Amino acid sequence: MLSKVLACAVAICALPHTAGADVYPTRPIRLINPTAPGGTAEPIARVIASKLSASLGQSVVVDSRGGAGGTVGTATAASSLPDGYTLLLGVVSPMAINVSLYGAKLPYDPLRDFAPVSLITKVPQVLSVHPSLTANTIKQLIDYARDPKNKLNYGSAGSGTTGHLVGELLKKFANLQITHIPFKGSGPALSAFLSGDVGIMLSGPPAVLALSQAGRLRVLATSGVTRTPVLPDVPTFIESGLPIDVTSWYCLVVPAGTPQSIIARLHAATVSALNSPQVAEALLKMGAPPESSSPEELRVFLRAEIKKFAEVVEIAGARID
Repeated sequence: MLSKVLACAVAICALPHTAGADVYPTRPIRLINPTAPGGTAEPIARVIASKLSASLGQSVVVDSRGGAGGTVGTATAASSLPDGYTLLLGVVSPMAINVSLYGAKLPYDPLRDFAPVSLITKVPQVLSVHPSLTANTIKQLIDYARDPKNKLNYGSAGSGTTGHLVGELLKKFANLQITHIPFKGSGPALSAFLSGDVGIMLSGPPAVLALSQAGRLRVLATSGVTRTPVLPDVPTFIESGLPIDVTSWYCLVVPAGTPQSIIARLHAATVSALNSPQVAEALLKMGAPPESSSPEELRVFLRAEIKKFAEVVEIAGARID
């Protein structure tokens, strides 16, 4: 009799925990975007957040916290409670590149402090020039930049971003003397570029597609092995004779220690979102094709990217400005 009583007591004590896991989420969720508003990452975050809201039955609110190449927002997520109510849009800069650039000064460890959920998309970097520049090809741009009379600079979303690395690789492989102007996000960089303060802009496709179609800038090259479908007439750097293959990516992660049942729920909702025609169409229009993964596949991917970008940073000679 006593054993039956104890068994019932154990079962009753277990009910609240089980029920809590089953009903997650019970309140709004925050999705931290570690980049400034108006950049490449924000529209991706909002598309994903909208579909996750519908799948999870709770609002998923995008919280954009740019600064220090994405380090500020990423550190905020790393120190948040591992309860499933803080998600992070993992971005290549703070999750891989900054490991080499900041070293021991980085206030988090991407592999130790986060639990992976799913990859979201991979996108190339796009090199655009201001309409005032006469260059229509990479070769013409290189010839223009090598003329001592022409002083050129390039803008990026900040030190340690993929745009920064591509710019430094361009300088190295084309033997150019152009100055890097880091901004606090793609939005501020794009504003300076459009006003003519910088002649070259390096960013993801979402930031420049509409402006390219409106004739407010010219796109000369994209990174990656193959051309991006949204800019089919634009050659890659590799086609132009420059061995530059640097790809940006976005993923979903949560603070380490988040219960596996919650990670599984978020993973299922994310994969469902990426497989939906509405999300796929929205991302494809941005030049960001949806690409999901399992949590373990994402962990392996992150580890490989950290190693790869350590080599890219060394080759490029990039440093924090």
